[in-house]
Amino acid sequence: MFWISALLFVSSFAVIVLLIMAKGGLAPVQMPGVVRAMSDPLSRSRAVTDVRKVVLFSAIPWLNKLLMKLEFASQLRRMIYQAGLKWTVGRMTLMSLAAGILPGYGALLFTRSLALAIAAGIPLSMVPLGIVVILRRRRFNEFEEGLPKVLDMMVSALRAGHSFNAALGLAAREGPEPISSEFRICFDEQNFGLDLRHAMENLMTRVPLTDLRIAATAVLIQKETGGNLAEVLDNTSEVIRERARLKRQMRVHTAHGRMTGWVIGCLPFALFIVLYILNPQMESMLWKHEMGIKLLYGGGAMMVIGVLVIRKIVRADV
Repeated sequence: MFWISALLFVSSFAVIVLLIMAKGGLAPVQMPGVVRAMSDPLSRSRAVTDVRKVVLFSAIPWLNKLLMKLEFASQLRRMIYQAGLKWTVGRMTLMSLAAGILPGYGALLFTRSLALAIAAGIPLSMVPLGIVVILRRRRFNEFEEGLPKVLDMMVSALRAGHSFNAALGLAAREGPEPISSEFRICFDEQNFGLDLRHAMENLMTRVPLTDLRIAATAVLIQKETGGNLAEVLDNTSEVIRERARLKRQMRVHTAHGRMTGWVIGCLPFALFIVLYILNPQMESMLWKHEMGIKLLYGGGAMMVIGVLVIRKIVRADV
C-alpha cells in the first residue's frame, strides 16, 4: 500500500508540473518567425520565414509529437474547436489526468481500496471531456437557433441584387455568433481561391448539423442546376423552422422521461451522502467488506444501464 501511495503521489506531482508547462508558465517565450524577421531586417535576406498555419496539439514538444501520431487527437482537437475553447489537446489530456489521479489518490487514502480509487478516478477524469461536450452542444444549439434568421438576411440580400458571395459576407459581418465566425471562415476561403463546394464542405465539417447540411446542399444543387437561389434559401429557412418546432414539441413530450433519468442518476449519490452523515460506520461497510464492494459494483452497473435505457427511449431524431 505504501508503494501504491508513493506512486500516486509522484504521478500527481508530475501531472501538476506538466500542466504548468503546458500553460506556458515554465516554457521560455519564443518570438514568432514573422515578428522576428521584421525586428531583424538582415534575417529576411538570410532565410525564408514560414508563415503557414501550424496547429500544435500541446506546448510540450514531446507530448505534441506523441499526440500528432494518435488518430483520436485530431478528433479531440476538432471537438475543442467546436466547443469554442482555446484549449490544446495536450492541456486537456493533462487536465483529465489531474482530474482522475488526484481524487483517486484521495479515495485510496480514505478507503484503502485500490478498486474504489480506480472507480472514483476514471469517471472524474472524464470531467474535462464532459465540459467540452456540454459547451459544444450549447454552441451548436445557438447555431441552430440563429441559422433561420441569417438565411433570411441572405435572402434579402439576394433579392436586392447581390451575389451569393456578397450575401455570405453580409451574414459573416452582421450575423450573430457563432454563425458569423463560421461564415466568415467560409467567406475568406472563397476569397483565397477555394471553390464554393470545398468551402461548404469545410463548413459542414466544422459544424456537423443537419440544418446547416440542408442549407448547404440546397445552395450547391442550385449552383449546378440553376434557379432562384433566394426562393431556395427561403424555403430552406421554413423547413429549418419547422424542424425546430418539432424538436421543441418532442422535448415537451419527453420531459417526464428525462426527469426520471436525472432522478435515477442523482438520487443514489444524494442518499449515500445523507446516510453517511447520519451513520458513517454503517455506510463504511460498503467499501470495507467484500460484499459491500460487490453491491457497489452491481448498483453502479444497474444505474448506468437504467440511464442508458431511458436515454434511448426519450431520444428521437427529427
